[in-house]
Order: sequence, then structure tokens, then C-alpha cells
Amino acid sequence: MPIETLIYVAGLVLTVGAIGGLGVLGLGELRVRSRRQSRLSGTLEAGAGQLVEKPGGAIAGQLIAAVRRLGQQSAVSDPAKVSVLRSRLMQAGFYSREAPVIFLGIKAVALAIATVGVVFTLPSMIGQKGTNMGALAIAVGVSLLALYGPDFVLKSRKTKREREYSEGFPDLLDLLVASVEAGLSLDAGVSRVTEELERRYPTLTVHLRFLVLELRAGRSRKDAWTAFADRLGIDDARQLATMLRQAEDMGTSLGETLSVFSADMRSKRMLRAEEKALGLSAKLTVPLILFIFPSLLGALMLPAAARLVHVFGNGTPS
Repeated sequence: MPIETLIYVAGLVLTVGAIGGLGVLGLGELRVRSRRQSRLSGTLEAGAGQLVEKPGGAIAGQLIAAVRRLGQQSAVSDPAKVSVLRSRLMQAGFYSREAPVIFLGIKAVALAIATVGVVFTLPSMIGQKGTNMGALAIAVGVSLLALYGPDFVLKSRKTKREREYSEGFPDLLDLLVASVEAGLSLDAGVSRVTEELERRYPTLTVHLRFLVLELRAGRSRKDAWTAFADRLGIDDARQLATMLRQAEDMGTSLGETLSVFSADMRSKRMLRAEEKALGLSAKLTVPLILFIFPSLLGALMLPAAARLVHVFGNGTPS
């Protein structure tokens, strides 16, 4: 059996399986909606006179509601994944309680769109032999984009924010040490530092505001700092939370502890800068060999080659 026939059969099987899965999900959603409507029909009729439909946001609201329902079904099928996904979304900057549900719904919608795209590319793969590889590449690209696109966007946002957290954490500690040594308490120092870092590190100050609100609400200091470290997702924040918990349990001086930790953070930042500077020569080796060295060699050898061609050309007998 030729390889093209195997590809067609595999594509058809996967497409039929995807369509069947979507059909099962659609039937389950229709059954749940029918039960919900039958239970709430009396309530809807009683409050029908108070409902005012907004013409501008009707379509967007329906789309968001559909995405949310798909995400709820995915969350119900795998509840253990929701807590891990919520922490990842918070580290990426999505703080809403419905963020995991909406993210799972977006992934389900992306898979449905990819399935439809693969279905539309099957006739071109089967009918025209000249464009088989192009249609297959399009189908594979759409499928990979639907499978890994949302996770890639989430990972890129998380990486960008973690870079900002790592850059701003030494400055946070320096200002916190200055505030504590000036006579402020740790909680008041955090509030003051939040105001100072708002323009330079806006995303970091969001987590600091959460920390201030938790402390004002009466949450214990070690639990609040541990939650703060979990939201940031960087090792420096976890080390700070552990250090504050140990200092509180052992009764050591908070100012001296923060000073030592701040000096350690400054030395780590300097070591990271030196590491990047020392690794620059190794990173420049490949572009130096591929681009700069051939250009330099050509600039040096071409005049000599042109001179040799001119001399030997004039020296040949006519």
C-alpha cells in the first residue's frame, strides 16, 4: 500500500474520530441545556420583564458563554488539572477565577477549528496529486497550532513576566531594607515599596498589592508571603518567603536578615551579568564563522585574485 493512501486513511480516521467526539460533546451540551431550561423555565418567565438585551454585546456574550461552557466540561472531566492551570495562569497575568475555564474553552474551540480545517483540506489532498504535500503541510500546521498555540502563548507571557520579576526583585529588597532600617514595619515597608516600584515594575506591583491586601485582611505573614512566592513563580521569591518564615519562627532581627539577603541578591545579579558577558564570546563563534569570516576572507582575497587574473590575462600570447 503506498504511503499516500496510508496518509489519506489516517487523516480520514482522525477526522471522523474528531467529528464524532465533537458530536458527543454537542449532544451532552444540548442535554444539559435542556435540563437547565426545564428547571429554570418558571424563573425565566417571572423575570422576563426585567431583562434588557444589549444589542452591541449580544454576539460577544454568546461566544464567551459558549467558550465558558466548553471549558467547564473540560474542567469537570479533569478537575485535578484546574488547580495547576490556575497557578500557571496567575503567573502569566490572568487573575480571574474563570480564567482556567475560559482557557480550556479556547483550547477546545481551537481544536474544533483545526478539525474543520483538516476536513476542508482532505479534498485537495485526495483530488489533486500536485498539491498533496502542500495541503498536508497546511493540515499539520493548523493541527499543531491548535494543539500547542494556547500553551505557547501562556508560556511566553509567563517567561516575560518572570524576567521582569527577576530584574525587579533585587530593587524590591533594597527598598524594603531601607524602609525597615528607617523604622517602618515589614507590612508598612511593603506598602511603601509598592508605591515606589509602580512605574518601573508594574506587573510586580500587582502582586505586591495582593500581598498588602492579604496582610490587611488578617492573613498570617508566612502564609501571605508563601502565596506571593507561588504567584511569582521564581526561586528568589520562594527563598525570601522561607527566610521570613524562619526569621519569624526563630525570633531573629528582620532588618539584619533582609540586609544579608539583599546583599546576596545583588551578588547573584552581578554573577548573572558576568555569566552572560563570559558566554558572549562562545555565542559569537557561530555568526563569526558563518557571516563575518567569509566576508573578511572575500574582502582580502578578491583584490589579489583580480590582480592575478589581470596579470595572467595580459601575459598570454595573442
